[in-house]
Amino acid sequence: MNCFMCKGSLEDKATTFMVDAGNCIVIVKGVPSQVCSQCGETSYTDSVAAQLEKIANDARRTFSEITVVNYAAAGA
Repeated sequence: MNCFMCKGSLEDKATTFMVDAGNCIVIVKGVPSQVCSQCGETSYTDSVAAQLEKIANDARRTFSEITVVNYAAAGA
């Protein structure tokens, strides 16, 4: 598979995902990703993206400003 940005080759890596979920910042560590060896662009499979969305939505319900989650521990 090739990068959709630059057509470089993708490598499977565990990365860190961060999103502003409105009332808090969510950091998810150990996310299975495909990272371009040429430009560094990170992409996710549909199932990983859906799990990241679920994690962010769950974090919106918390009362903390920052939530740090391990992807594997989040039920992925």
